[in-house]
Amino acid sequence: MKWVVAAVSLTLGGCVSVSELEQSHATLDVISGKSPREYADCVKRKLADSRDPLQEEARGDGLRLIVPQKLSSGAGPAALLDIDKRGGGSSIKVYERLNNFPLRLGDVRTSATQCISGS
Repeated sequence: MKWVVAAVSLTLGGCVSVSELEQSHATLDVISGKSPREYADCVKRKLADSRDPLQEEARGDGLRLIVPQKLSSGAGPAALLDIDKRGGGSSIKVYERLNNFPLRLGDVRTSATQCISGS
């Protein structure tokens, strides 16, 4: 039953653009000792089995990763990771679609958290 509710919510949620995700509250705001490249590569590796390839954009001294939706392609991004250079590491902000929906898929947040200090 929970999956039916989740599927209906995803379908009715409509498309979300990168600019709309930028305007939402970050679901994760942390600092890592890894460089932006190291952190981005870690997240991409962890999500490789569950998502289509992530889009990467250079942003000043950092990177932006755009995570595609898992269940429907072409419907806008599922998440946005802004990874900025900070001293000897990175400042990371994660913005997720349906960030206040308790049944959203957790692979993006899990990967983002595991890559803070892990490999």
